[in-house]
Amino acid sequence: MENFIEQRALGSQGLKVSCQGLGLMGMTSSYFINGEEVLSDEEKINTIGKALELGINFFDTAWAYKNFQTGETNEALLGKALKKYGREKFIVGTKFGLEVKKDGDKIVRVFNGKPEGIRSQLADSLERLETNYVDLYTMHRVDPNTPIEETMKCLLELQKEGKVLYVGLCECTPEELERAHKVMPVTAVQLEWSLNTRDVEKELIPMCRKLGIGIVAYSPLGRGLLTTTITKKDDLSDNDWRKTNPRFNDENLQKNLDRTKKLEEFAKKKGFSSAQLALAWVHLRGKDVFPIPGTKSSTRLVENLNALKINLDEKECKEIEELVGESYGNRYCEFMMKHTHDSR
Repeated sequence: MENFIEQRALGSQGLKVSCQGLGLMGMTSSYFINGEEVLSDEEKINTIGKALELGINFFDTAWAYKNFQTGETNEALLGKALKKYGREKFIVGTKFGLEVKKDGDKIVRVFNGKPEGIRSQLADSLERLETNYVDLYTMHRVDPNTPIEETMKCLLELQKEGKVLYVGLCECTPEELERAHKVMPVTAVQLEWSLNTRDVEKELIPMCRKLGIGIVAYSPLGRGLLTTTITKKDDLSDNDWRKTNPRFNDENLQKNLDRTKKLEEFAKKKGFSSAQLALAWVHLRGKDVFPIPGTKSSTRLVENLNALKINLDEKECKEIEELVGESYGNRYCEFMMKHTHDSR
């Protein structure tokens, strides 16, 4: 399998990574399926090891990914994997600028792009990861109260200090990206791109390509909606973040699942799963696109990588797009939508 997992340039600043990465968020937070056995750290780390074995070296985490029930942080889990398998085998991507806290029963999100906040989160991240540098340091969300130039100047200082090798932005607007890139070259933009979410194609993707910036596609499987993992809302446990997502609410979920059913039927005729076909579609958006599907399972990991074997022509891609159509519901709750590129 290693033979077809291509290593190629992410952006134009010199960073080279596997053409498909592994998103780690769901290993510790946000996604919990009822009936799914609770995996030990050892099992999760073994899945990361399997990814390395299969040719993946690009791993995505964030300072904000935390399990409030157990206190476990995503970065600390990856840190254990770095220690077990060797730091040199990993391209570590982590994110800053979003603080997620609990206030009673409520989850509170705070955005911080000021130098003191960046340095504080980076110090935490390096300690959790047990490393002295981050390969790709990405701003989780743009701080509306801090000029992007101020944030980028701080990142440039951190690069000169050797603590950050490359920088990225997530959910920025084309205008914010252009301004940021003038202060310090941006290597990659992380954005949601899938058959379920295509608004990025209008303005943000063209700006990335104009500036020679790589594209990291998160949620390429629609947070599970483009797979057969979820068949009804009760499949999600009470603490699954998706229960707060409009696409998973009572009004929209079944409509979205019906769309996936059409994709599944199309995929079966070709001998693939709906997830593989959806992921192949993302890969075929361009050589500058690097999907980071997440999974806890080594079996799913292999399934996702086999999407790289699928070749679709333009006619088939159009057929899939028309078959699936548009999603029902916003991709985030009202508060978070205010902090996405398409709502500013």
